[in-house]
Amino acid sequence: MSWNESGNQQDPWGKPGQKKPEQEQGSGQQQPEQKNRQSEQQPPDLEEVFNNLLKKMGGGKGNGGSNRTPSAPLPVGKLLPLGLILGAIVWGASGFYTIQEAERGVVTRFGKLHNIVLPGLNWKPTFIDEVLPVNIERVLELKTNGSMLTQDENMVLVEMTVQYRVEDPAKYKFNVNNPDDSLKQATDSALRYVIGHMTMDDILTTGRAVVRERTWNALRDIIKTYDMGLLVTDVNFQYARPPEEVKAAFDDAIKAQEDEQRLIREAEAYARGQEPIARGQAQRILEQASAYKEQVVLNAKGEVERFSKLLPEYKVAPEVMRERLYIQTMEKVMKNTPKLMMDGSHSNNLTVLPIDKLMQKPTASDATETMVRPQVQVPQVAQPAQPVQPVQSVPTQQEAEPVRKGRF
Repeated sequence: MSWNESGNQQDPWGKPGQKKPEQEQGSGQQQPEQKNRQSEQQPPDLEEVFNNLLKKMGGGKGNGGSNRTPSAPLPVGKLLPLGLILGAIVWGASGFYTIQEAERGVVTRFGKLHNIVLPGLNWKPTFIDEVLPVNIERVLELKTNGSMLTQDENMVLVEMTVQYRVEDPAKYKFNVNNPDDSLKQATDSALRYVIGHMTMDDILTTGRAVVRERTWNALRDIIKTYDMGLLVTDVNFQYARPPEEVKAAFDDAIKAQEDEQRLIREAEAYARGQEPIARGQAQRILEQASAYKEQVVLNAKGEVERFSKLLPEYKVAPEVMRERLYIQTMEKVMKNTPKLMMDGSHSNNLTVLPIDKLMQKPTASDATETMVRPQVQVPQVAQPAQPVQPVQSVPTQQEAEPVRKGRF
């Protein structure tokens, strides 16, 4: 059932108790009702709502509707302390901040350096102090490269890497404008200075460590002069190469120098290996000479001692002592003399036989050599016909008496 069929005379879009426009009598009354309806469809006035809220907070009394009497507004003096207290609480809570373990806080008061705070929970007055956290443990890296002129007026392509960290946060923030870029320019300047005082051959071959060390020292001096608050931890010389147009020729030169250094090292190693051997041989010869000297001296002393003991005996029986000495001497001589067998029946041929070798018993090594080596026949030497003198044999005791007299 619809709203009209129920017999309800209430206007669904109007205020409670208000009838429909068509039910009201008189044409003069229709225009105020339309004005009221239009005013109700407009959004509420915020100023009026806010005033009503202040009236309620002030404890004003009213009967409602058009008969409500306006209450006295709340005094500003009562709200001001409450607002100040709330503002102070918010201002104080907003000043708490935390500095990490690897950082240091640079505190500025009205833009001027105030102090340095350590890691942990800290407080600052908001809108008065400003905190700039700076990481002092992180290692940063920058690279510089380019074509540089050497001392011998050659161009070389060089690249170097610098590792650094912040040492003093206050100096890092306020002493230099953009310290990272300043460090890069200082590195480029130091590297060009070092390269300009060295030859190209040294830079490409044996002078890499020298370039690194000199650049590090020059960069340290520059940083100390500008007082940037940075600490250079390491300098790495990445590469140094000639321009592409002459790279092949320089590669050949570098290879030749490397071969030269390799051969020098090999020669030094061989010399270090041969020197102990030569020293050992020299020491061995010295020891042998010293031993031979001692042997000769001792043998001489022994002979002297022996002859000293034989002298009394010789004085007692000179003939017997001479005979004894002669026999002993000839025994030694004949013992060390090879024996010869000579065939005198054939005057043109002479056969020499090593009797001492034939008398020795063959050993296993001699048999092996005999099997390996071919038998060599001793050729017979033809000599002119000459009478062969018989070998003088050792005289017996009866026959040797006249001969011994002549020898002594």
